[in-house]
Amino acid sequence: MKNPATYDDANLILKLYDLRREPRLRDARKWFGGAPQFQSREEWLKCCPPGSEENASYRMVVTYWEMVASLVASDVLNAELFYSSNAEMLFVWEKIRILLPEVRVAQKNTMLYRNLEHVATQFIEHMKAGSPEWYEGFFAPMIAKAGR
Repeated sequence: MKNPATYDDANLILKLYDLRREPRLRDARKWFGGAPQFQSREEWLKCCPPGSEENASYRMVVTYWEMVASLVASDVLNAELFYSSNAEMLFVWEKIRILLPEVRVAQKNTMLYRNLEHVATQFIEHMKAGSPEWYEGFFAPMIAKAGR
């Protein structure tokens, strides 16, 4: 471990976990987990039209993990400690990975969810270094739908 985790890191992880237990976010996470693997922005918009509860749930989950990723990306939160208990972020990343380029173009925002993308990429590399077959094995159904 390059920089050992601190008690502040541990306390922040616990606070972030408490936020995930908030009832509205818990409901949003449950919906997100059951939502289809979006293959395009058009498909996403059909499932989550602007102003809908589904859209609110989508935004709540994805922006939660973007916020968390920003803490890791800016070194406020120890990355290795984060990796040890937050594989859900990789699930969220896989779920949006395909449609994100189209969404970025449509919203004219190339920075949209950049922290999530950056930290997910580092997280995947970290996992592959220690358990080379885990990521492809665990996320095989999602990766297959993505055509990768």
